[in-house]
Amino acid sequence: MCERYYINTELRILARNIANYFINCGSRKKIDKMTGSGSWIIAYIAENSNRDIFQRDLEREFDITRSTASKNVDLLVANGFIKREPVDYDARLKKLVLTEKALDILKIIKKDRATLESQMLRGFSDEEKLQLRAFLKRLSANLDVREEL
Repeated sequence: MCERYYINTELRILARNIANYFINCGSRKKIDKMTGSGSWIIAYIAENSNRDIFQRDLEREFDITRSTASKNVDLLVANGFIKREPVDYDARLKKLVLTEKALDILKIIKKDRATLESQMLRGFSDEEKLQLRAFLKRLSANLDVREEL
């Protein structure tokens, strides 16, 4: 190989392409004031509707800082997609709950995510999909500075 190959460049391009997919997909235009990360958060809350979801769960799930999670949640609250509700067992905690507005667009969000996944993995065997997931997890783990502390 003559040129130096950087996997981080390819991953950056892939991340940008995923973001652009959500910005430009046809159904995205039907969802007013929705960011790409907002749709991931709504889907996560919906997929975990069997338990209380808190902002710290978003921080862990998406590996984001407290301030990033807070900004995303604040925007979703301001746009009427989620609300914060107190829980009986701890007055300090506020769980995140989807509103009717979020539930109305959930089907669109799920369809967009499934279409993206299908499109990205077109031509991959089941074994290759498992390998890819394992490789991506290893890449993330190799960069997780929290494990080195």
